[in-house]
Amino acid sequence: MRLELQKITKQFPGVLANDRISISVDRGQVLGLLGENGAGKTTLMNILSGLYRPDSGKIFIDGKERVFRDPAQAIEAGIGMVHQHFMLVPVFDVTESVVLGNEPTRGLLGSFDRATARKQVVELSERHGLQVDPDAKIESLPVGVRQRVEILKALYRKSDILVLDEPSAVLTPQETDELFEIIRGLAKRGTSIIFITHKLNEVIAVADKITVLRRGAVAGETTPKKATSAKLAEMMVGREVQLTVKRSKSKAAAPVLQVDRLRVLNDDGKLTVNNVSFDVRSGEILAVAGVQGNGQTELVEALTGLRQSDSGTIKLGGQDLTNTSPRVIASAGVAHIPEDRNRDGMVKGMTVAENYILNTYHLEPYSSKGVLNRNAIAQAAEQAVRDFDVRTPSIDTDIATLSGGNQQKVIVAREFSRNVKLVIAAQPTRGLDVGSIEYIHKRIVEQRDAGAAVLIVSTELDEVLALGDRVAVMYEGKVVGILDAKDATRERVGLLMGGIQK
Repeated sequence: MRLELQKITKQFPGVLANDRISISVDRGQVLGLLGENGAGKTTLMNILSGLYRPDSGKIFIDGKERVFRDPAQAIEAGIGMVHQHFMLVPVFDVTESVVLGNEPTRGLLGSFDRATARKQVVELSERHGLQVDPDAKIESLPVGVRQRVEILKALYRKSDILVLDEPSAVLTPQETDELFEIIRGLAKRGTSIIFITHKLNEVIAVADKITVLRRGAVAGETTPKKATSAKLAEMMVGREVQLTVKRSKSKAAAPVLQVDRLRVLNDDGKLTVNNVSFDVRSGEILAVAGVQGNGQTELVEALTGLRQSDSGTIKLGGQDLTNTSPRVIASAGVAHIPEDRNRDGMVKGMTVAENYILNTYHLEPYSSKGVLNRNAIAQAAEQAVRDFDVRTPSIDTDIATLSGGNQQKVIVAREFSRNVKLVIAAQPTRGLDVGSIEYIHKRIVEQRDAGAAVLIVSTELDEVLALGDRVAVMYEGKVVGILDAKDATRERVGLLMGGIQK
């Protein structure tokens, strides 16, 4: 099918999300869709999938205008969405998951015809090269196989136009390569594919053509043969972007953080950090790689006082901080950039200035005898906004109204505007555009060069390899390898991320 979106416009209160956007994708073609946060990609895809109605503009499929009043009409028209966060029921098996909502039935009572469903799933997976066990439980499958199930779900509903939203976000490099082969195979069989990503090298590798959105409008179109990562980044941001992290060789000194045989349970009481031991030295960055869900979140929560550990020790410069409070840990010289800035990094409804002093409001000069010193707070916040290039109308602006990149800059400013011995940065650039990523990386390297120990936890392998002086890999709650930067190739780290240690 050929898909055309012509002059799509969508406005929300105070925001022009889509400004006369026109894109097209031919039958059997892969369109790479790039753009910063807030560029309009999600809104555009929500219009295509029937979640939103455009204020103006038209959608054409094979030359025929279509109007979608709900997602069911979009699915009926052959449009399938594979979301970044999978929509699968863990206790279902593959067959049940694929046919859910559109199950074949038999008999007068319309009972579920499992034999027919299983046969259909097997035939569909073989036809499209998506090999999965139809009887396997979803909860037992690796992430890459779960994604195949999501794609099968869309194909089962006869989707001729497939939208993949950040499809490689939770995959190892090897699984990403397999995904690209699947995409190319689907395209050869005539499926039209819209591939949404923020990873420049991926869109160059898999797309037939590339459309870049900026501030709700089309900033440009190109092809992988003509494009470079640098040109695409400049098109996205509107200026030249430094894609490589400039840093000198590490001058690692004595250990600052020492973790010994740490065991941590998750909310369900399951052991998710299993006898983990490592250290981080002054003047180095230890980057922790791993597919999301292998214990990284619980590890960081234990290190920062947000979760109690079951056993083991956490020491900072010899001081035992095991199972102490976040305030004690922060006061000991630990800076924390949390994985979820909305939940753990800031308070919506509070101003930029108030968020800036969240972990020091009880100290002078910001307060005395329980009374806040508003002048001191304002002066410090104004200086931080200048020093960290926070784009905000004023320090009294509600932080919730800022872009993700500027919210993250406020958090980084708060954590880095004091003397710290250890920086713990969990997914520090998640959801940020290339311009904000460039800035955050620069600030992290500055902390290392100033003598701090830095622990970065990231699912972005490019980020891990760009920043890590050493790279640790977590798999199923264990550290399965720690490599020096010179030995940390994409292939070797990728295998460790998949639990292969040879």
